[in-house]
Amino acid sequence: MARIRPFAALRYDVPDLAVVVAPPYDVISDEERAEYLARSPYNVVHLTLPDSEEQAARDLAEWQEEGVLVPDPEPSYWWLAQDYVGPDGVARRREGFVASLHAEPYESHVILPHERTHAGPKEGRLRLLRATRTQLEPLFFLWDGTIEVDGLGEPHLQVAGDRLWRLDSEFGDALTEELADAQLLIADGHHRYETALAFGESPWLLAVIVPTDQEGLTIFPTHRIARSVNGATGLPIDPPGDELPGVVLYRGRGRYELLAGEGLDPEVVDALKPEGVRYTSQRAEAEAAVDRGDAEGAFLLRPTRIEDVWAVASRGGVMPQKSTFFYPKLTSGLLFLPL
Repeated sequence: MARIRPFAALRYDVPDLAVVVAPPYDVISDEERAEYLARSPYNVVHLTLPDSEEQAARDLAEWQEEGVLVPDPEPSYWWLAQDYVGPDGVARRREGFVASLHAEPYESHVILPHERTHAGPKEGRLRLLRATRTQLEPLFFLWDGTIEVDGLGEPHLQVAGDRLWRLDSEFGDALTEELADAQLLIADGHHRYETALAFGESPWLLAVIVPTDQEGLTIFPTHRIARSVNGATGLPIDPPGDELPGVVLYRGRGRYELLAGEGLDPEVVDALKPEGVRYTSQRAEAEAAVDRGDAEGAFLLRPTRIEDVWAVASRGGVMPQKSTFFYPKLTSGLLFLPL
């Protein structure tokens, strides 16, 4: 069973939330990190991408002493709505609830992963978790269910397209019961999930759980830009439209090839073992890199369907890195979970 519970959040008490929040640590470049750090001495990036884990712990303690971060008096669940415009230019809304979720070993089949992880990021996140004893960023989970929330009124927290409402205890009790037999899929945050398992003492997570039965939940493709395509070759085709016929290799100067292979698009590319791979959600950016001579080719992928992600995870499989691109990312800095 999925164990969730309300939590007493640690929250910013500042005039402008916009200067203290940021995207998740793993999508911030070095240049962007410098920009966020310069926005405010209290920006969350001082905690999520600190100069040292010890400095993050000192900052966290000092901000609470100064009243920049304040604890909620009572535990509660939260409702999150994110209004966004996707990479395809379409406006959507994605909704879910925020809870404290107990991390369960994968063997229990309560929480399912779908992507491979790497040791390096987990080691750094574990040191940070041990130093701060606080879940600093939310993890993103999918639940194959439906929840309707009406009459929320004015949000308790709002910044950019994000709005948060504190849920009453009656709704929270119903939520706990509804999730008792649920199976959850990690959409984003595999490294941090496994970090919580390694932490061991109190493996509770700050979780955003998103019901899959909503139009605003979408997966966008992540294309591969390869320094070397490792000899990959396919059937020459005319320039494809927005809906690709399969995995397409762009070689530059308007040359496209349709590749054959078994499995989902990321698995087809992974089997070809391209070298020097970097990723982008923008097809135009991938093609431009090849046209400039920065790469031998670009593998253009179709979006992975949510039902295919569930199918892989349910049979105990994992997909290559960057197989799914859930947009938008969850905002860091709205709520913290002290352990």
